[in-house]
Amino acid sequence: MKSLIIDYMRLMRMPGIIGLAITPIAGALSVNNTSLVALIPLFFIGAISKIYGFVMNDYFDVEVDKLSPDLSQRALVKGTITKKHALAIIVSCFFIGYIAIFVFFFKNEPFFYMGLFCIVVADILGFIYNKYGKQFIGSDFLIALAESLFFLFGALMVLPNGSLGLLTWILFIILFNEQLYMNVIVGGLKDADHDPLMNVKNIALASGVKVGPENTLSVPLNFKIFGLSERFISSFLVFVPFLFLGIKYELWQIGLLLIIIVFLISESTFMLSRKRFNRKEIRRLIGAQLITWHPFMPIILVSVVGFWYPFLLVFLALFGYIFFSLLMGQKLDAPAM
Repeated sequence: MKSLIIDYMRLMRMPGIIGLAITPIAGALSVNNTSLVALIPLFFIGAISKIYGFVMNDYFDVEVDKLSPDLSQRALVKGTITKKHALAIIVSCFFIGYIAIFVFFFKNEPFFYMGLFCIVVADILGFIYNKYGKQFIGSDFLIALAESLFFLFGALMVLPNGSLGLLTWILFIILFNEQLYMNVIVGGLKDADHDPLMNVKNIALASGVKVGPENTLSVPLNFKIFGLSERFISSFLVFVPFLFLGIKYELWQIGLLLIIIVFLISESTFMLSRKRFNRKEIRRLIGAQLITWHPFMPIILVSVVGFWYPFLLVFLALFGYIFFSLLMGQKLDAPAM
């Protein structure tokens, strides 16, 4: 029974759920809403939506995952959880999420319908990506846009009047860039061994990323440039509110943002420079980048809502990752992705 519960937790990617569920909360904070009456339901909707997406991804990818020995312990691959039960989780999360939206946020006003439109489009894009994303190049842009729309949903659900500010749109673009990087670069490298076996079509393989004899890893220059460009674009955008919007950054904020940028670029450069394919080592590098990235937007949001709410977001993300990883007997340096 215990092992089955752990398999369900792995299927739902529980160590990363808290960190990823705060996306709509960040959207709400970007429009200066700090009401727990709004933030707690947004967190719940965020968690349900992420579980929905992760389980759907495994549901559609089970045949591809069977080709990789490193993924042999996934519940759907080894059969401890059936596809029927996984589908039940997907459907349940879908309906629970939308019921929660109407219960906690319904109001007959334009911003509610705009926010509802954002999450509906995000769900449609997520479905297309999970179902058909491996069949055409560039599907990574769909899931990146879906994640950004999820952020926008959180802002619109709590926007009382007026319009979304430039800060919200800048964070929207930064989140889009990060998700695009994680899917194109991280996902492309992590699955470079078995994606060709299923004739997967993605930017990494089209760029020439390949695993050769004795696990040699070839990463073309154009792929490296694309990955590092994503990092540099976000590094510039993070200072736009300070340089052009009149939003005040404290000295410690600037210092921390610069440190995070240096670490992210260094970690990305190290990962893109690898000459041998080792999924476990790549996952460790992914974990390092995820941990480094989590404080990025909260540090910016300090200038809008003060210190404590952004600090709580970072704390909850790290606490959730450590707590569920230890509970599941999973190494802290090897997140399930």
